[in-house]
Amino acid sequence: MATAYDAILVVSFGGPEGIDDVMPFLENVLRGRNVPRERMLGVAKHYELFGGVSPINGQNRKLIAALQQLLETKGPQLPIYFGNRNWHPLLADTLSKMRDDGVQKALAFVTSAYSSYSSCRQYLEDIERARAAVGADAPRVEKLRAFYNHPGFIEANVANIRGALARVPEERRMMAQLVFTAHSIPESMAQRCDYEVQLRETSKLIAAALGSEKWQLVFQSRSGSPAQPWLGPDVCDYLRELHAAGTIGIRDVVVAPIGFVSDHMEIIYDLDTEAMGLCRELGVNMIRAGTAGADPAFIEMIRELILERTNPETPKRALGAQGPRESVCQPGCCNFGVR
Repeated sequence: MATAYDAILVVSFGGPEGIDDVMPFLENVLRGRNVPRERMLGVAKHYELFGGVSPINGQNRKLIAALQQLLETKGPQLPIYFGNRNWHPLLADTLSKMRDDGVQKALAFVTSAYSSYSSCRQYLEDIERARAAVGADAPRVEKLRAFYNHPGFIEANVANIRGALARVPEERRMMAQLVFTAHSIPESMAQRCDYEVQLRETSKLIAAALGSEKWQLVFQSRSGSPAQPWLGPDVCDYLRELHAAGTIGIRDVVVAPIGFVSDHMEIIYDLDTEAMGLCRELGVNMIRAGTAGADPAFIEMIRELILERTNPETPKRALGAQGPRESVCQPGCCNFGVR
C-alpha cells in the first residue's frame, strides 16, 4: 500500500515510573504555571501511595505492542515510536531518534479522544516545540483525528462497562446507576471547543448501546484557583447528592472514566481511592469500569484512523449525528481562552 508516511508516533501525557521521578515529572507538568509548591507536594503524595509509579506508560507500551502486531499482520507496515509530553520517553528525544532512523513524515496518534486545548491543541504545540528543539531536519508530524464517536472506541467502552455491570448482583443490575467521568477543564476553555458536547455524545452512544437510561456525565480531577469556574458536577459531589436524595436505591454505581483511554493517577487516586472510599462511607457498592487500553476494538480503531490518511478509499466511520471529526485541525481551534 502506497503511503506518504514513514512511521506512527504514539503521543501521550507521560507519568513517573518510580519515586525519584515524581517531583521532576510534576515540575515538567506545572512549568510556567502559578501553582503553589504546597499544591505540588500534595499531588506528589498521591503518587507516593503507589510507589511513585503511574500506570500510564505501561498501558501505552501494551497499546503499542498490540498495534505493532496488528500493523505487521494487516498493514500498513509502519514502525511505531513513543513520545510523551511530560516524562520519558520525551517527545524531543523520540523525534531525534526518528530523524536518525531516517523518518521524514509521521502520523501521530494522541491518546485523547476529545477536542480541547489540553487534549488536542496543547499536544500540537508540544510536538512543534519538540521539532524545533530537534532542528530543521526533524520529521514532520500530522495528528490523527479525534475519535470520541468512532465505533471502535464506543465498542471498547461498552465491553468494559458490561464487564463492570456483570459484577453487580443480578437482582440489582437493572437499578445500577451509570456514571461517566472525564477530566474537568475551566469553563473558559470549554467555551472555545467541543469538549463537553463530544463527551455528552459519547455518553449517549455508550448508554444507547447498553440500553441504559440511568446515566449521568460528571467531571473529576479539577485543579487551579477555586475562584475559576470549571466544568461540573464533580464526581464525589454527585455521589453525595445521589445518596442525600435517596436516589441510590440504587445500591450500586458503575463509574466509567470515558474521558480517558488509559489508567493513570487521576483514575487510580481520584476514582479508585477517593470516590471508592466515599462510596464505602455511604454504603454504596461502586464498581469502576476499565478504560479502552489495549482492547482489540480500540486497537483496530487506531489502524482505521491510520488507513484514513494513508488510503483515501478508507471510509471515515463515526456513530451518532455529529459525524467524523475533520482529519486536520483548523488553525486556532481549541485555543485556551482566558488563563
